[in-house]
Amino acid sequence: MDKLQLIPKAEKYIEYMLQIIFKLPRIEKFSIGTEYKSSMYQMLQNILIISKIGKHEVLSYLNKIDALLNTQRIYLRIMKKNRWIDEHKFKVAMEQIYEIGKILGGLIKYYAKNHTKSIL
Repeated sequence: MDKLQLIPKAEKYIEYMLQIIFKLPRIEKFSIGTEYKSSMYQMLQNILIISKIGKHEVLSYLNKIDALLNTQRIYLRIMKKNRWIDEHKFKVAMEQIYEIGKILGGLIKYYAKNHTKSIL
């Protein structure tokens, strides 16, 4: 599995979301927007870390990335429900999260399988 596939996908997603966050209503930009940005940057940092560490540590970072993605999905649904973003932007962002999630899921499955073998 190629962990590095995550980096360009995450970059593209973050660039797209930053454009959306900058256009949020002023109050929301500084509340949910700040939380969203923080979550994305933590995700990116964890992606960069997994490209540098050994196999035994990777799984915990992959799970952290997965939790951050789930948090971002919730933020997106809140933004859509409150009509701070339109349906199209919501769908594009969710598709990008889905792509990252697919790669992440494959990596988690791969490392979980190999991690249990190394413990036994």
